Amino acid sequence: MTPTHPRTRTTTLTFLLAVLLTLTTTACSDSDVDKAKDRAASATAKAGEAVSSATEAAASKMAEVKDGVNAKSDVKVDGSVKTDGDRAKAEIKATNSTDKKADYTISVNFRDKDGKLVDTSVLNISGVDPKQSKSGTVRSNRDLSGTPKAEINRALRH
Repeated sequence: MTPTHPRTRTTTLTFLLAVLLTLTTTACSDSDVDKAKDRAASATAKAGEAVSSATEAAASKMAEVKDGVNAKSDVKVDGSVKTDGDRAKAEIKATNSTDKKADYTISVNFRDKDGKLVDTSVLNISGVDPKQSKSGTVRSNRDLSGTPKAEINRALRH
């Protein structure tokens, strides 16, 4: 048997220790990755449920409007979305195009940077004089991360 050099033994032991450590870390990482995937899937499902609930609530509020006429062309998002505590908010401007005082009920969608719907809110702007404009602030129903964009989904003049 030939004697091995102490440096060779140290290198071999270091290599074996590195392999063992890598295998152990990989096993933990796979488990952690699975747990992270489960948490992400759960969070995505909850977010989807929240959006669905907000969309249903907005549709219900819009359905309560009697004798409303489509007035989407009278309404616009006035500026960019800002934050208000943990909520997103946007200024909405209604310009009454008729000869009579009117109220507006407006459904506003909030979308993330990828265009995905993340929330829907309803805003009422009351008592807009003929040929005049009036603004109101719509707020998201929940905390929205990033910088969402607001868009008019539907607007009714009544």
